[in-house]
Amino acid sequence: MRTKTIYCLLLALLPLFSSCIREDDFNNSPQGNFEALWKIIDEQYCFLDYKQIDWNAIHDKYQPLITPGMSNDGLFEILGNMLAELKDGHVNLYSSSNMARYWDWYLDYPRNYNEGIIERNYLGKTYRIAGGAKYTILDDNIGYVSYPDFSSGIGNGNLDEILSYLSVCNGLIIDVRNNGGGNLTFADRFAARFTNEKVLTGYIQHKTGKGHNDFSSPTAIYLEPSNSIRWQKPVAVLTNRHSYSATNDFVNSMSYLPNVTLVGDKTGGGSGLPFSSELPNGWGVRFSASPHLNAEKQHIEFGIDPDKKVDMSKEDEDNGVDTIIEEARKLLKVNP
Repeated sequence: MRTKTIYCLLLALLPLFSSCIREDDFNNSPQGNFEALWKIIDEQYCFLDYKQIDWNAIHDKYQPLITPGMSNDGLFEILGNMLAELKDGHVNLYSSSNMARYWDWYLDYPRNYNEGIIERNYLGKTYRIAGGAKYTILDDNIGYVSYPDFSSGIGNGNLDEILSYLSVCNGLIIDVRNNGGGNLTFADRFAARFTNEKVLTGYIQHKTGKGHNDFSSPTAIYLEPSNSIRWQKPVAVLTNRHSYSATNDFVNSMSYLPNVTLVGDKTGGGSGLPFSSELPNGWGVRFSASPHLNAEKQHIEFGIDPDKKVDMSKEDEDNGVDTIIEEARKLLKVNP
């Protein structure tokens, strides 16, 4: 599907690997590590201007907090807080004892997911498992597939078995709520089962220089149809704020297919392809380096809106009902 595109992108990113901060660029002191991290983000993070972040002001805010004799834990906390200003779930700082992370991109929103209800009242005890997917046929002849983690592999053989088994159904629900991402190959492989033609789904760029707006021209991304079993009936894709990274990419691809309706909450975003570097003291830092745009060349970093906005009802949850699944079933019955 996108092997050639990703390969070309990785070739384009090679200059970034050679521009990593070296130990002799900054001394291994609290101040040196602070300046090294600030410079990495300043030169290589891809959303500073898009998010309207004044990175110089962030430097002036946190630099006075750095003292020569501060502990590693103290330094780690300050650097982690500085990175949190980016509001990006793809940005992490790693030491041997901790990982700084920003999770408010989903914690500040309704959960819109109850795994216990799904296991008990929808999947039941006899659901099937193929690769990373769980699937069953609901009592109204709607197929239901839960794919909670794109780090869990799924092969073409798995997808053939799933779609063959569900072929008797009138419609299909694909639940990627709480799927925080993983391997883009699995996301593309799954999406390729729902189109009969090559479809433009977006563009990708990469940094070409140290300036905040130094990017390559957008390179088109296409979803190509699988050469095996493809689904031809209506599909509802269920999303919540924890649908992130590779899942955001999957939802974006599915949004351009004619028989697909997105149901639930806005996705969490995370459209930047992550890249890693290292500080003088050996701490690792991961950050978004290459922005992914949709087919209209608009950023999807902040998430993708559903076609049908639905939140979980507390009353439904108390009664063991998943509001979002039920809304999807209604939509699929109206449009068989």
